[in-house]
Amino acid sequence: MTGIPELPPFLFLILAAVSILVLPRKAGSLVSVATPLGALLLLLQYDHGILLTWSFAGFDLILLELGRINLVFGIIFLLITSVASLYAWHVEDKSQQMAALLYGAGALGVTFAGDFLTLLMFWELMAVASSWLVFARRTDDSRQAGFRYLLVHLVGGSLLFGGIILYYAQTGSLRMVPLNMDMGLPSWLILLGVGLNVAIPPLHPWLPDAYPRATVTGAIFMSALTTKSAVYVLLVLFAGWEILIYMGLFMAFYGVFYAVLANDIRRVLAYHIISQVGYMVTGVGIGTELAMNGTVAHAYSHILYKALLFMGAGAVLQATGVSRLNELGGLAPKMRAVLWLFMVGAFSISGFPLFNGFISKSMIVSAAGHAHLEGIMLGLLLVSIGTFLSIALKIPVFAFWGKDRQLEVKPLPGNMYLAMGIAASLCLFYGIFPNALYVILPYEVNYQPYTAYHLIEAIQMLTFSFIGFWLLRGKLAGEPYLALDMDWFYRRGGPVANRLLVRPVNRFFEEGAKGRGWMVETVSRLSRNPHSWIMLKSDRRDRFDPDTERFGLWAGASWVTFFVVSICILFYFL
Repeated sequence: MTGIPELPPFLFLILAAVSILVLPRKAGSLVSVATPLGALLLLLQYDHGILLTWSFAGFDLILLELGRINLVFGIIFLLITSVASLYAWHVEDKSQQMAALLYGAGALGVTFAGDFLTLLMFWELMAVASSWLVFARRTDDSRQAGFRYLLVHLVGGSLLFGGIILYYAQTGSLRMVPLNMDMGLPSWLILLGVGLNVAIPPLHPWLPDAYPRATVTGAIFMSALTTKSAVYVLLVLFAGWEILIYMGLFMAFYGVFYAVLANDIRRVLAYHIISQVGYMVTGVGIGTELAMNGTVAHAYSHILYKALLFMGAGAVLQATGVSRLNELGGLAPKMRAVLWLFMVGAFSISGFPLFNGFISKSMIVSAAGHAHLEGIMLGLLLVSIGTFLSIALKIPVFAFWGKDRQLEVKPLPGNMYLAMGIAASLCLFYGIFPNALYVILPYEVNYQPYTAYHLIEAIQMLTFSFIGFWLLRGKLAGEPYLALDMDWFYRRGGPVANRLLVRPVNRFFEEGAKGRGWMVETVSRLSRNPHSWIMLKSDRRDRFDPDTERFGLWAGASWVTFFVVSICILFYFL
């Protein structure tokens, strides 16, 4: 590109976030919407290759490397940041606007990073910025979920950091290149750190815990950026790792199973993020060009329809103050536009023909078939039944068409409808004109989604789903309970981790505070009770409330991770 400096897209979002500090609220909203679009227009003018490097502490960092895979992710990240900012136009809290833009900047930094150090810096920026979108709801539940979310992602970042240190010790390079199992511990630590952000069970509980407790608008950004930027890293580093095929299939089943059980609308959608990302992880594991194309296409489609679904759920929460299915019902006449826009997202995620989920999900299923993985292909098809049942049937029937609870419905700002309309239009556009997406995919693969075989297959799956829902509809209504899934183990492990890993540290600093030893006392003055920033305080100092025990294990995990990284650093210098 001539005449225009090739600056990294994340820089524009960071500058926009800073400018919001001094701009009036409405001007800040305009900047939040316009800046990502301007950055997108510039990105489309850039050439491919390494475009921007920076020397830092003796390392040559690659801040902007453009290729065919990360171009697609960059386009959709910038597009959804703008649409989600439009949805949040009415929000008075400037801190949410700033956090959302910094969050988007972090995702873009990860996407265009050409080295591991740059990747790590923006990985941590995403963790901190996205955490604020949970805290900003300012409820007790959101405060607890926000602390847990932040801690979990810092643990994941520490594992990633440990793997990077060992990788550098082995290779002498920080260049991001595909990894293989022969490298041993570095590859597995990096996979573990990335896998946490992908929300691979059992590392996933942070996602269904935090997303339903985020702000109405913040959840839109969260649904689009964290897991999909991690999918991009999987594509770059771990394509063809067979273990990911089975991990992805397990994710797909696991997420849809708990989505059927969930009661909160946004919790249902959160579990479906795990399920749909499972398709992408499976595609990464298959590793063929068709599978890689399908993964990229499905990430693109998923960001659009999942954002639309969270917008619809957020609209219900904004208008009624309620998000639990057992407390909702009879909203269809009062929120007709929201219902139909939500249904576009529901049809998309379910893989209906003429909607964007169909043109991307079927590509991954076909890739499994072409790789002679018939069992995987069948499993992915079965997951589609649960997806249609829990999204396109369960939520509309019980929230919009169910028993009228006589809820007061407050009017919604026009910008929320406009943002949902744009997202819905894009879902339909790509579903009707799939080549508009296929043309930017990384590999040239001749794939036709609208064949008789694919159409009959989709119709059969959707028909069986509807029959199953109708027969079991009395059992699928929302119940006033919380399905903890793997969280049960984390909660039970909290007190044990507290006794083994937290109390001894507390005792050490308490002794320092009493003056026993000048060294201990000096350290104590610098940082009394250093783990308190990651733990929630209980009403009683010596035990945790059942609702906050889940933090105990992650507090212990943070200390374990600290020691792991310290050992990695020690091995490097030795």
